[in-house]
Amino acid sequence: MYRTHNCGELNKSNIGQTVTIAGWIQKIRNLGAMQFIDLRDQFGITQIVIADNEEMKKQSADLVTECVISVTGKVLERSSKNTKIPTGEIEIEAEEIKVLGKCKNVLPFEINSEKAGEVREDLRLEYRFLDLRNDKIHKNILLRSAIMKTLRRKMDELGFTEIQTPILANSSPEGARDYLVPSRLHPGEFYALPQAPQQFKQLLMVSGFDKYYQIAPCFRDEDPRADRAPGEFYQLDFEMSFAEQEDVFKVIEEVIPSTFEEHTNWKVEKGPFIRIPYKEAMEKYGIDKPDLRNPLIIQDVSTLFTDSEFNAFKGKIVKAIVVPKGAEQGRKFFDNMTDFAKEEVGANGLAWIKYDNEKVVSGGISKFITESMQKELEENYGMEPNSSVFFMADDKLEPVQKVAGQIRIELGKRLDLIEKNIYKFCFIVDFPMYELSDEGKIDFNHNPFSMPQGGMEALMTKDPLDIVAYQYDLVCNGYEMASGAVRNHDPELMVKAFEIAGYKEEEVENRFGALYNAFQYGTPPHAGAAPGLDRMVMLIADSQNIREVIAFPKNKKARDLLMRAPNTVTEEQLKDVHIQIRKEDK
Repeated sequence: MYRTHNCGELNKSNIGQTVTIAGWIQKIRNLGAMQFIDLRDQFGITQIVIADNEEMKKQSADLVTECVISVTGKVLERSSKNTKIPTGEIEIEAEEIKVLGKCKNVLPFEINSEKAGEVREDLRLEYRFLDLRNDKIHKNILLRSAIMKTLRRKMDELGFTEIQTPILANSSPEGARDYLVPSRLHPGEFYALPQAPQQFKQLLMVSGFDKYYQIAPCFRDEDPRADRAPGEFYQLDFEMSFAEQEDVFKVIEEVIPSTFEEHTNWKVEKGPFIRIPYKEAMEKYGIDKPDLRNPLIIQDVSTLFTDSEFNAFKGKIVKAIVVPKGAEQGRKFFDNMTDFAKEEVGANGLAWIKYDNEKVVSGGISKFITESMQKELEENYGMEPNSSVFFMADDKLEPVQKVAGQIRIELGKRLDLIEKNIYKFCFIVDFPMYELSDEGKIDFNHNPFSMPQGGMEALMTKDPLDIVAYQYDLVCNGYEMASGAVRNHDPELMVKAFEIAGYKEEEVENRFGALYNAFQYGTPPHAGAAPGLDRMVMLIADSQNIREVIAFPKNKKARDLLMRAPNTVTEEQLKDVHIQIRKEDK
């Protein structure tokens, strides 16, 4: 028997008992007459006392931190108690020590120390099995497990059926590049790892399943970000028959807040969550995933500068952000914000004014602010004494919204305006059905299988860029946390929607043959969504990096440094799948 107890369960009630525990040596303290060891496992830490006698010296001679040992001994009451840990009132006097797993004398980095956060991330990922021993990271992975159990329980309670969908699937335009898998049995043909189980879950609705869910792996060849794992991620994927947008919202408002509440001590906003149309979100926040903990909003002040002598703004789209108490900041703050706008956001500059307690406008572009402009800023835009106003301008709407959105976020951070210890949710609704691609062509903006608002009439009569869809995102604290839509279940509508995006009916039938065919045989209206699991855990763990909540993540360059993937394969393996590597010219 390797252990009778774990390292976190012994207390005063065990005093006098002979026990065996096992774990990793976290710390060794040699005090001459005796030795102390902190022994750690997943459940806690227990102090071991090694007496100064020949037998115990012999057994403990080769011990180093992070080696695995079992210790048998008597539980004693500690003379100097440690109230910070559950086992702090007791210790074990070692009678026998066995080394179960040796460890090298020199570790690549310290695991549970104050310096752990300073270790280069790529080194941590190369030795991820050691990094996962770090208490904070270890707890994140346990938290992830607990959250998954909660989600499954909640979905089961709501009558959803868990069904697994295939991993080897077909290529689909979901907005990112596919990971392709060559077929050995069918030369020249490829599977694609699913970017989402989209088509399969819709087929399940056609098949008569009322409510489906799964914690599904999704694969997208996207560039890494701090809040997005490269390559693969997991989501709580669900779909409902005979459902409209509000039905999906009710499920999200039931499942997500209760899951957050169960695993955090922060305040959690409950449903119904506010609904913000996409256009309004871009106007007020400059982004379609606004952090509502930030009280600042963006306002359009273009008319203020119609007849202005400030030529840089004249005739342009001008946005403003009024910052309460902003006049208290010194010139350096405004210069730093201007540098941020130029260097980090790519803006040409950043205009600003101060409005002091004496109602005097100063600094920045104050010489261009007339008395009538000052009055209008007060009456219509909320400029108050002791505030400042930041201005952004551009010839086009989208660039100025983007700049203003980034300035709003940065002001919230630098001025410490973000509300603490709370999760604020909202739904972004009425997304555009289509957008212009980089090549200037009409393309799907979001999910290509979404129902356009106004149905066939909208597709036939409206400018594609004016069509909005029953598409929605759940946003929490500035992160997109779920995406979903009411599905286009009408085959004629589906063909027309894809035709506008440049797909011929034959291509739709070829690429999406299963859905196209299935929709000919009686399809119920259906809708669904997919909250992201990784991002949910990141938010609940209050982590700034999504890699901290994934057991074996890729690095910033989408490499698995532990398993050394991606890597080359043998010529024989390539022949099996009929692949030849094309070497690029130097």
